[in-house]
Amino acid sequence: MTPKAKTQSRKKPYSLTRTRQIILVISVLGTFLLGLRHIMPGEESRGGSFDSFCPFGGVESLYHYVTTGQTLEKISPLTFSVLIGVLGVSLLGGRAFCGWMCPLGGAQEFLAGWARRLSGGGGRRIRGKPSKARFPTRLPPQADIRLRYLKYVILAAVLIASVRAVYLPLHDLCPARAVFSFKLTTPLLWSVLITFIVTSMLIDRFWCKYLCPLGALLAIFNKFAPLTIAVDNHRCVACRRCETDCPMDIPETWENTNSLECIRCMECVETCALPDTMTIELG
Repeated sequence: MTPKAKTQSRKKPYSLTRTRQIILVISVLGTFLLGLRHIMPGEESRGGSFDSFCPFGGVESLYHYVTTGQTLEKISPLTFSVLIGVLGVSLLGGRAFCGWMCPLGGAQEFLAGWARRLSGGGGRRIRGKPSKARFPTRLPPQADIRLRYLKYVILAAVLIASVRAVYLPLHDLCPARAVFSFKLTTPLLWSVLITFIVTSMLIDRFWCKYLCPLGALLAIFNKFAPLTIAVDNHRCVACRRCETDCPMDIPETWENTNSLECIRCMECVETCALPDTMTIELG
């Protein structure tokens, strides 16, 4: 039997996708609980402010802390511990934090699933087959390519702004605060929340693809992290199942498994119909 004849779905004894979804649920619920814990007076006495648990706060505050010995307003040194933890994961697995642990990533996936059901996608998505749902959809290729550079521009702008900042440059625009902190105290934060919900339902992982400065920073680690996705080119038949199921919409996924855009979600490994064609490698 030829490889093409065996491209039907197969039942796998262990589901990476299910494991990842469970971890993301825990991350999202944990961050919601963190937000609830900090809506009462005296949040500083409960392990630091809500913003101190954001790893990107460590990036924004690093220059100020090195030069003055103090963090920017709204955060504490705890943010550096969180950042170190995220960087540790990235040293091993590239953007795996984005695909497996980030509460914003989890929230986007859950919103996309909801949009899929509401727009005609029915129940569970069939692996390797385009969804019948109208949403979430993909941007035209040229717009998609250009917009992906925007997160790097945002990262550069934040790093430049942080040199003179006394306040977190992205504090009032951060979707994590809008989604999880329960402190929608300004019209701007309400706008951020609504924009995040709408874009997440229209486009898979819109924030991750086009706007997230932390994702832009962690993308660098994809180039040298030991955890990679390998493809056996002798077995691959370019059936495009991996491209169809990739939440980051990486074109020709089987040839770009270690792209800067890859969040190591392993959906390509899960959906590949030929055993041992796409595998996880360490080292």
